[in-house]
Amino acid sequence: MYLPYPVIEQLSDTQVTTWTKHFAGNGHERPRSVEEGIWRRTQDPANREQSGWSEDADGRRRIVHYRYDYGLDYTFPVPRLVLSELYLYVSHTAPAEEISTYGKHIQGWLAEGRWKEKADGWHRGDLVVTLHQFDDHPQDERADRATPDGFRSLDVLITSEGYREPSRSLRNLPWNVLAGGIRIKEQRGNPSYAEDLSGLLDFLPFQVEVGCGTSIEANIPPLHFLHEVYRVTARKDNSLTQSHAFTLSPQADTLVQEFLLDATGKAESLTRMFAACFLAEPTPAHHALKALHDAGHLVGPVITHNFDVLSARAGLPEVFVRRYDQKVPPVPLLDEAKALLVVGLHADRREVQRRAREKGMRIFYVDPEGLTENGAFKEYPIEGAREGDVVVRGEAIPVLTRLCELLDVTL
Repeated sequence: MYLPYPVIEQLSDTQVTTWTKHFAGNGHERPRSVEEGIWRRTQDPANREQSGWSEDADGRRRIVHYRYDYGLDYTFPVPRLVLSELYLYVSHTAPAEEISTYGKHIQGWLAEGRWKEKADGWHRGDLVVTLHQFDDHPQDERADRATPDGFRSLDVLITSEGYREPSRSLRNLPWNVLAGGIRIKEQRGNPSYAEDLSGLLDFLPFQVEVGCGTSIEANIPPLHFLHEVYRVTARKDNSLTQSHAFTLSPQADTLVQEFLLDATGKAESLTRMFAACFLAEPTPAHHALKALHDAGHLVGPVITHNFDVLSARAGLPEVFVRRYDQKVPPVPLLDEAKALLVVGLHADRREVQRRAREKGMRIFYVDPEGLTENGAFKEYPIEGAREGDVVVRGEAIPVLTRLCELLDVTL
């Protein structure tokens, strides 16, 4: 695989302007030209159903961390959107015999994929693979975390040559996330349900927090698409409520194998989410929020968990809170705001709603509480809705359009 890797072969003038205005540069809390993700899966009594934890089976761990840099390439007559740098890290901790077998499999995949061994790793095209096995992982020693008896760790690092010397902060980031512990699911209360957001009219102005619901309406894949690409869970059916088993055994993890045998082919799926975000356009839901903001009913920036930049592209200020460097990132909850409208977000992972409640703000949700997959609707209730909260069980576009009608706001 050679870099830059083409993600979109030909950009229009309008798309170049979109890139320059909304993705290029670093004047944000995160660079919009970078895609980054972390999954850490461990065995714990709290996740026994998904991890297979028991008193006799404890200690498996899998960590995946990726960071991709994108940019425009003008080598050809028309500009292209390209992947310019790649960083993919996979770490397994498992019984020593499994780690040894996994290491042998990796050696076989490197040979089959025609990677060339050099002093600093295995090379193919513009990529480098390095492997490290540990009796006690250095990051466990750093955290004073014991390795279970009879366990070992194996790290696989796949990078472009530009990431050959990753910074300490980059190397430590997934382990800092791991140290934060597993997320404990919220306890749902008894919210009330309403046909529309007419109740919000008594709590103006409001602020808004958006999740992947608005992105899905813009034809961006849901988050579980990435779970499948990175083999995070064993997803054997389309149920959203079933607790899918974590991929914890090295032998069950096909991510490294897929990449080593066909890096170029795997890169297409690795970059598909970013391409979909870039190609998406703001929906009527985003334009409704812009109209409500212009009318003074919506105040402050859009608090967003989405990396599609669609709120900004609709002309709204936004603050991104799906962060890894801060477990609970700061959010601008304004004193004049009387309510928080949460659109298409299943769980309060960044504790935005908790902090809004502490300020005395009322919480309103817009969420269908499920997704339609393969023609069937799968229930997916909001995790932490409480007494006093109001849920409008619908999609963002019709519900927000109706809110504009209730407020006599022209779209």
